[in-house]
Amino acid sequence: MAAVGRSGQPPDRSTADPARTAHHGLTHRPCASHRSAAPAAVREEPQLNRDATPRRYLMCAPTHFRVTYSINPWMDPSKPVDLPLAQTQWEDLRDRYRSLGHTVELLTPRPDLPDMVFAANGATVIGGRVLGALFAYRERYEEAEAHREWFRDNGFTDIREPDHVNEGEGDFAVTASYLLAGRGFRSSPLSHDEAQEFFGLPVIGLDLVDPRYYHLDTALCVLDAAADEIMYYPDAFSPGSRAVLRRLFPDALLAREADAAAFGLNSVSDGRHVLLPQAATGLLDPLRDRGFEPVPMDLGELLKGGGSVKCCTQELRG
Repeated sequence: MAAVGRSGQPPDRSTADPARTAHHGLTHRPCASHRSAAPAAVREEPQLNRDATPRRYLMCAPTHFRVTYSINPWMDPSKPVDLPLAQTQWEDLRDRYRSLGHTVELLTPRPDLPDMVFAANGATVIGGRVLGALFAYRERYEEAEAHREWFRDNGFTDIREPDHVNEGEGDFAVTASYLLAGRGFRSSPLSHDEAQEFFGLPVIGLDLVDPRYYHLDTALCVLDAAADEIMYYPDAFSPGSRAVLRRLFPDALLAREADAAAFGLNSVSDGRHVLLPQAATGLLDPLRDRGFEPVPMDLGELLKGGGSVKCCTQELRG
């Protein structure tokens, strides 16, 4: 998943060179600090039930993954990628989804597109309708057509080629009530109106201000879409956007800096299981306290490209 730390908005197709605009119950267990806060004999622990729901995901193997350019603060061409290790880590994620009962569809990787492994960026799918991506950078521009071809070949008929820069689920997050939409480093604010008209969902624009968190999915994760439950890192957002998030999601799980920097918000939840980078250890107990079952994953090689669990995972809704 690629990005840069720059100010201003990404170009739109109309004003820029297109080549540059591209069922299970869970018993609540308190964390250790909570257990020590009061004698066990006087504590009554609540029973929290979380239901995992089967999901359908689109992924792309890192067959041609490499870092030969830098378009986000995490990419350093001087640090070589261990491709066999990256492949093993990606396969572990794919197999874990399947072991949890989810369907994984596969997109064919292309040799000239090393970032295709970050499949979340290629489109946003809600109710079977597909809003394609328009990438901000030349290096990823052709990925959008590869995704549209896959959708056409797999029975999707309502596919929109966008007019304005958006990078799919990198900057769009779906809850029951809203379509949360990031802006500031990649996706154009104009893409928010386009998405609202296409999906008929209220879009909430959120300004990202820290170049390390250049996509919304690096700073915010939907934990339970049906319940409008999220976790996020406040300092990745502007003051106004933080205020909006507090108002809309007063009970959100707030991540600390160390876990955000470990890409802990770049996670995927099925309503019960939360697959997240294994280095984000500070999120494990808070998630368990809310009844979720964290599933730590090692995608360290893919982080060299600026992505982790969510970046590798596009959800096919409906």
